[in-house]
Amino acid sequence: MHITPLVPYARLPRARSGARQEILHSTVDAFGRAHWLLAERRGNGGPYDASVVTVDDGRVEETRLSAVTARYPMLDALPDGGFVVADARRRGRADHVQIFDALGRASWSFAVGDAIEHLLADESGDLWVGYFDEGVFGDDPLSEAGVRSWSPTGESLWELPPSTPGGCVADCYALNTHQGTTWAYYYTDFPLVRVRGDGSVRVWDSPVPGAKATAVHDGGVAFFGGYGQEKDRLVLCTLAERTAAPYLHSTLVRSDGSPVGRRRVLARGPRLYVQAEPYTTWEMWDLGAPG
Repeated sequence: MHITPLVPYARLPRARSGARQEILHSTVDAFGRAHWLLAERRGNGGPYDASVVTVDDGRVEETRLSAVTARYPMLDALPDGGFVVADARRRGRADHVQIFDALGRASWSFAVGDAIEHLLADESGDLWVGYFDEGVFGDDPLSEAGVRSWSPTGESLWELPPSTPGGCVADCYALNTHQGTTWAYYYTDFPLVRVRGDGSVRVWDSPVPGAKATAVHDGGVAFFGGYGQEKDRLVLCTLAERTAAPYLHSTLVRSDGSPVGRRRVLARGPRLYVQAEPYTTWEMWDLGAPG
């Protein structure tokens, strides 16, 4: 069996992960910086203060956020030094996305729809959102398209057309945005969909069901994840005219050779980032790396 190891990428400093704080979310942004959203344990369900710890090539910074409202927070960083925090579940018609400036002050709020599965800010600060099935088939019209793009002030910029070859989205399994191009992969038929900056769409049939991340580089794509015993599967494919053609099946393991286990996973361009439980360390594999 072919084995593909991850390599260490970024670690949350132990001094920042105290016993009184919990990791609410973590991500790697469009510029390769790793972020952790931390807060003391919450009890009353109201707004709370939190902090974002950023690790960038070994440098560590901390930004305190005031009056965070998200119950199920998802975090990303913006190019101006600020942050976006979204609640994965929208309550009624409430605004559930908060924009924080570089000093951690809440400066803007708006809604993007219920049942957020993926939230990615691109290099320009626009937000790409993929939704899971309760949003697509729920009663919030903002989620119906399954994949959408929004400005950092809440303006709707783009949504996946229902006429897209490959079918409508029932559940967005993977989302990747990098240098002006976004890739989506979704249930039920699991097509790989490329969205360019002008909104044009191209679709490839995928031979891989149930993946949780797609890394893309120079005419190739890697699908990571799957159902059941295939949860650590890595399938490398060449993008042909209409299909993604597999040429290597592998198993992704941690840098020490151990199974990944429970994890967060995301892709940015050619890079696949994996954060295993207890979510204090990001590891990485690069489809575009030599060899």
